[in-house]
Amino acid sequence: MEFNNPALQHQLAALAGAEHLQQQEGALVVAPANTAQVAEVLKLANAARACVRPTGGGTKLAWGDPVQPTIYLSLHRLNAVRDHIWQDMTVTVEAGCPWGAMQAHLRQHAQHVALDPLWPAEATIGGIVATNDSGALRLRYGSLRDLVIGMTIVLPDGTIARSGGKVVKNVAGYDLHKLMTGAHGTLGVITEVNFRLHPREQHVQSWTIASNDATELDVVMHKVLDSQMVVSSMQMRGSAQGHALDVCFASLPECLADHHHQLQRLANGLQLAIAEGLVWQARERLFSPQAAILLKTSLLPTQIASFSGRLQQLAAQAGLTAASTAQATGLLTAAIHGGPQAAASLVQSLRAELNASDSSLVVLQMADELRGQLSVWGRPGDALPLMQRIKQRFDPNGILNPGHFVGGI
Repeated sequence: MEFNNPALQHQLAALAGAEHLQQQEGALVVAPANTAQVAEVLKLANAARACVRPTGGGTKLAWGDPVQPTIYLSLHRLNAVRDHIWQDMTVTVEAGCPWGAMQAHLRQHAQHVALDPLWPAEATIGGIVATNDSGALRLRYGSLRDLVIGMTIVLPDGTIARSGGKVVKNVAGYDLHKLMTGAHGTLGVITEVNFRLHPREQHVQSWTIASNDATELDVVMHKVLDSQMVVSSMQMRGSAQGHALDVCFASLPECLADHHHQLQRLANGLQLAIAEGLVWQARERLFSPQAAILLKTSLLPTQIASFSGRLQQLAAQAGLTAASTAQATGLLTAAIHGGPQAAASLVQSLRAELNASDSSLVVLQMADELRGQLSVWGRPGDALPLMQRIKQRFDPNGILNPGHFVGGI
């Protein structure tokens, strides 16, 4: 179906330029050049009650419930590293900038935003922040909410709001940037982000401990966490072939040798080897079109081993195969291969068990035939009424990614 609002189309073309407006799958794709133009686009869309979907690299558009937008708001022209104050270890970057491009710029001063999201070459700042993506570095440096110190946001009515600032210790105003982080673009459009920076790790060494029993690795993991060793990243991987615990140390060269000896002692006879080169891309390698379902769970660190073992047990009983990667903080991603209906039943069983312990399970990817049968978000939880009121206050006309988030927000 073709877009059928000529007046809005003409207004958007006059605003962003005809060369930055096109039609795609019955919707308009508009690419504004700056925050002010983003504000004008949203003002026009809000007046027309047109559904808007912000986009960047497009790597995570499949996450969440599907949206049928009137307008795709592409941020690819907002792609600059605007203000790198390397002496203060802060940076301001536009939302359409690819993560890898920002990190390459910061590398000139041996600095980085200490986060390892999925697909860094393609994924953009705005999409990573909107989905609150993070990897195993979260163990040492914290999540995005710990690294973002300020943000520029355009609200659905076109209001430009700024939260936080450009210094690490900042107590001015409300932490709107924390509210926007993980909101999946349902409350506002992020156009700029201010990050705190850390020095790049100069001396690192990764080790892998293997075992057929995840509980053995669980004991080692918690001993490492309780030690004085400088652990940069740690993850537990599981598959039908067994389990593995990956540990990355970042310290002085003389300390790394001592950490190795301590890890050998804590491993208590389990197989220990230097980690293979792509081990820290294990989570990314789970994403495959061949997977029937790809899920993410939020667990207590003490639940990782039992859940990993339970996943393998239930998958084998259902004639499926499963692979998982869990950060030591408790975030676990798993891919299930096999019949879609059997995989959906497995997810429902896991959800029932997790709901009993107040843990969550989100489906990031599923076979097309399961759309409408299997809930993406699962049980919304007690916070849903508050979330709905926040959505109503920020976006009363419901133009930003309607129905995309938890509880149909």
